[in-house]
Amino acid sequence: MSIDEWKERIEMERRQKNLFFASYPQSPLPLEDRVAFEGLAYWPPDPEHRFEVELHRHNEKEMINVEDTGGHQRQMWRWGEFRFQLEGQECALQAYKNNPDEQRLFVPFRDKTSGKETYGAGRYLDLEYERDRSPDGKWIVDFNQAYNPWCAYSNDYVCPFVPPENWLKVAIEAGEKSYRHPGKNHTDHEGLQW
Repeated sequence: MSIDEWKERIEMERRQKNLFFASYPQSPLPLEDRVAFEGLAYWPPDPEHRFEVELHRHNEKEMINVEDTGGHQRQMWRWGEFRFQLEGQECALQAYKNNPDEQRLFVPFRDKTSGKETYGAGRYLDLEYERDRSPDGKWIVDFNQAYNPWCAYSNDYVCPFVPPENWLKVAIEAGEKSYRHPGKNHTDHEGLQW
């Protein structure tokens, strides 16, 4: 796939998500927000934030407890680690699974944009085994696909916090930006108000 085709695919997925948020009954936006909804904010697609990397699987898969925005504990399997370079720094992110038998990887993260340009509690990546692997078997970690959890749009949803081991010391200026609720404040679950 060429860079132009990749960019067009990202833009098409973003248009589809905007349509879903604006008009589908399953949208996480409160009904009163949908009338004024003009679309989610994103950085332009940037291939510098797309990495093809090995998953360094942990020999000892450990189950960790992760608190969610509702004050509950969730359990996730700490499955492996992705390593990449950004802004001249070595970075690592843990990949988790809800169930050891599933092939999907969950990669939540915070970075230097969290609480500023992006949702304060962090963003997520969902990696699917068939979709998000290169022909040579590496995983495609594409931060242009980073999205806000649904609790960013409404306090009716409960979402897991990002474990501190996935707090990056670099700015990930790719993917989805903060959602600005029309005419009201909404907590970002880090004590900040918009």
